Amino acid sequence: MDPGLTVAIALALGFAATNGLHDASNSIATLVATRAATPFQAIVLATIFNLLGPLLLGAAVADTIAGIVSVSDADAIAVIGSGLVAAVGWNLFTWRLALPSSSSHALVGGLVGAALLQGGVDAVNWGGFDGLHPEGVLGTLAVLAISPVLGALAAYLLIRGLRRAGRRATRRWDTVTANGQWVTSAALSFSHGANDAQKSVGLVVALLLAGGEIDSLTPPGWVIPACAAALTLGTALGGWRIIRTVGRRIYRIESVDGLASQSSSAAVIFGASVVGAPTSTTQVVASSVVGIGAGRGRPRHVHWAIVRAMAVAWVTTLPAAALIAMAVFGVVQWLG
Repeated sequence: MDPGLTVAIALALGFAATNGLHDASNSIATLVATRAATPFQAIVLATIFNLLGPLLLGAAVADTIAGIVSVSDADAIAVIGSGLVAAVGWNLFTWRLALPSSSSHALVGGLVGAALLQGGVDAVNWGGFDGLHPEGVLGTLAVLAISPVLGALAAYLLIRGLRRAGRRATRRWDTVTANGQWVTSAALSFSHGANDAQKSVGLVVALLLAGGEIDSLTPPGWVIPACAAALTLGTALGGWRIIRTVGRRIYRIESVDGLASQSSSAAVIFGASVVGAPTSTTQVVASSVVGIGAGRGRPRHVHWAIVRAMAVAWVTTLPAAALIAMAVFGVVQWLG
C-alpha cells in the first residue's frame, strides 16, 4: 500500500477517535451525570452499541460523506488527507477547551477547503436533496442545521410529558427513569455509531478506491469494525471533558431529564442515519439539554454563557477547518 494512502487511512481512524472525544461522549453524558451508571458501565454500554450501529444499519451516511468532494483519484488522497488533518486538529483544540464542537462541521469544512484549493468550486459536490436523502455539501449542512432544532424541540415536548406523567408518582419513579436511561443511552449509542462511525467508513472507502486497493464503494470487512473501535476508544480515553460540559455545565439535569435527552436525541439521530443524513451528536444532545431547561420552565437555570460559547464554536468550526485544510494542502503540494 502506498505510504501516503496509509497515512490518510490512519488520519481517518484518528478522526473517528477524536469524534469519540466529542460526539460519542454525549451518548453517555447524561447517563453518567445523573449517576444512573458508573463511568465504566457507561463506556461498556457505549462500546457495544457503537459497534452494533454501523454493522446493522447500513452505509447510507458513508455514501453521503464519500460524495462531498469530486476530485480525480490522483488528487483524492491529498485532498481527503488534508481535510482530515484539519478536522482532527480542530477536534483536539475544542476538546482541550471542553467545548462540545461539531466533528461533522469540522470534517465538511476540511474537505471543502482542500477541494476548493485543489480544483476550485467544480471540485466540490454542492448537491442538495434527492427526496429525503441529502447529497453533497448543501444537503449535509442543511441537515446539520435542522437536527439540533429538532433535538431541542423533541426534548422540550418529552420532558413536559414525562413531568406530567410523573406528577403523582412515588419514589419508584426515580428508579424507573434511571433504569430507562440504560435503554435510551444504548439507543443513542447505537444511533451514534450508525451515523458517526460511517463518516470515517466513507472516507476510508474513498481513499482505498482512489488508491486502487478496491474497485467499488463496498467497504472491506475490516473497515467498519476498525472505525467503530476507534470511535469508542476516543470516548474511553478523553470524553470526560465534554461529558462534564453537556451533563452539568449547560443545565443541571436529573434522572428524568437524562431520559428525555437521550430519547429525543436517539430518535433524531436514528432517523437521520436511516436517510443517510450526517448529523452532529454533540449538537443534537447539547440542544436537547437546552430544550429540557426550557421545558421545565427554568430557562434562567440554563447556563447561557456556556451555550453562547458552544454556538460560537459551532459557527466558526467550518470556516476554521476549511482554512486549516487549505494551508495543509498547500504544504503537501509544495512538498510534492
